[in-house]
Amino acid sequence: MGRWRFRLLGLLLLGLGVAACSTTMTGRRQLTLIDDAKMDEMGLAAFASLKQQGELSQDVMVNDYVQCVATAILEVIPPGAGPKNGKWEALVFDDPTPNAFALPGGKIGVHTGMLDVATTPGQLAAVLGHEVGHVLLRHGNERMSQSILADSAVQAGSIAAGAAVPEYQDLIVGGLGVGAQYGVLLPFSRKHEVEADQVGQIFMAEAGFYPVEAITLWQKMAELGNEAPEQWQSTHPSDQTRIARLQRNLPRAMRDYETARAAGKDPVCVPPVVYE
Repeated sequence: MGRWRFRLLGLLLLGLGVAACSTTMTGRRQLTLIDDAKMDEMGLAAFASLKQQGELSQDVMVNDYVQCVATAILEVIPPGAGPKNGKWEALVFDDPTPNAFALPGGKIGVHTGMLDVATTPGQLAAVLGHEVGHVLLRHGNERMSQSILADSAVQAGSIAAGAAVPEYQDLIVGGLGVGAQYGVLLPFSRKHEVEADQVGQIFMAEAGFYPVEAITLWQKMAELGNEAPEQWQSTHPSDQTRIARLQRNLPRAMRDYETARAAGKDPVCVPPVVYE
């Protein structure tokens, strides 16, 4: 039965558009079994569900501010990266938890609670650069691919079929980094978080945001202590480890920042007064 199970799994993976292996922009080899178009499809479906379950902020100033920072970050990502149509959407969710996320298909969500922690444009740029980094580094694809191999051919089949069956929604949104219940964001592995930190700091520097702000952000997250989400603390690198790695990455980020400023990049994004 085991042999037939693996044959079935192989056939089902063909339905996913198997990529098998790829290389991240940091040079790391990764397992990616799912076609990018399928990942975009699942990201769009998950985002639509989040919008239905959550409450979007109607504050024009807040939305304009987040859009301003997001646009600056997205302007420096590698050509051809992200959704196939090249279009991104950034929305603000009225949620007090300090979280943000990005999904395949070009979708970005920021909780209003994140703006209580990331109080400057540079700090918010560090957050968004990190989250967009997860998408461009294909971390969701890698996590779901590992789940396919570790779990069952039935789960693989559910993804290949579009995962319309409700009992498989946890697998899909969990792989993308968001929980089935709105407001629950699932952390990636420590390896993924370190990689997204590194890439996100470079993105913010290339966009003209002072990269030291990434370090400041994580110092502030550390100060949250017990207020930080439990899932965040359980699998994310420790705050001090994260800060040390960002400091080691700083010389390169500063070179990119100085180049960006010399080229005239100076994003003017004004934080809403309510969150100062």
